[in-house]
Amino acid sequence: MSEARFDVVGIGSAIVDVLAHAEDVFLSKHDAPKGTMLMVDENQSQALYKDVGPVIEASGGSAANTMSGIASFGGKPAFIGKTMDDQLGEIFAHDMRAVGVHYDTEPLSDGLATARCIILVTPDAQRTMFTYLGASGLLSAADMDEDLIASSKVLYIEGYQWDLPETKKAIIGACETATKSGGKVALTLSDPFVVQRHRNDLLDLINEHVDIVFANEQEITTLFLSNSFDEAVEAVGGLIEVATLTRGAEGAVTVTKDSLIKTPAKPAGKVVDTTGAGDLYAAGFLFGYTRGDDLQTCANLGALAAGEVICHMGARPEVSLKDLAAKLG
Repeated sequence: MSEARFDVVGIGSAIVDVLAHAEDVFLSKHDAPKGTMLMVDENQSQALYKDVGPVIEASGGSAANTMSGIASFGGKPAFIGKTMDDQLGEIFAHDMRAVGVHYDTEPLSDGLATARCIILVTPDAQRTMFTYLGASGLLSAADMDEDLIASSKVLYIEGYQWDLPETKKAIIGACETATKSGGKVALTLSDPFVVQRHRNDLLDLINEHVDIVFANEQEITTLFLSNSFDEAVEAVGGLIEVATLTRGAEGAVTVTKDSLIKTPAKPAGKVVDTTGAGDLYAAGFLFGYTRGDDLQTCANLGALAAGEVICHMGARPEVSLKDLAAKLG
């Protein structure tokens, strides 16, 4: 690879998050398993929006959150994701660029509205998501900027994209571009239901294209149909260059063929909202990885970023992660 212009380019859903507090009974009313992501249509999204209490609106999307975290560390991220040329689309683009993420995917001029995700946070800080994909589900091969991908050290893929057949094909092409240019490919599994729906395809992707896997405990055990976390760790360690697996309050485990590193969770205060914890863990890890840090340091940076984001509402850091990292020495 020639000198990279960007550390990481993320491919994912360009979504505006709508966050609200809710009780468990509200989830039961809407038949929503706690801690999961459910796909809804525009009418369902609007009905749910009317039913919730006060909300906070902020640009989101899993991979977009990760790129924002990398920018907060002082890294050089880029993002590929589709919006509509509407008010929410303008908000999303402004927010990405304002935090230092390179973003220039051409928006739709007509058709589906910009995506939104209603995130309900229960008193135990768990988040349950209702996602209307809208324009974000129309990301295609034409949006895959080959020069951008080829000039990035890492291509980061959001597992949610595997629900979108055309986008999936486009991403496989992007993986090939990254590999040919000497870059690495990272994948986040995103959600256990995504893994259930696309398990064989995701295993094929990992075998053929992926160097780094991000997953939580439920996602990785689902991927390998494992009876225990330890069993899943052993399986992924023999398959991938690096896998880093988050376990909530138990921290994270980073595994290679030759090593296993445990990293404790590092909440910065009282846990308020776990939305974005995995996204920001990936941000810290990838920031360290792209500047050549050892895997323990990468995991420490991931834990630092996750520990900051879970202590407030919303999936993006409220303080400079670069400044927080500097305090660690």
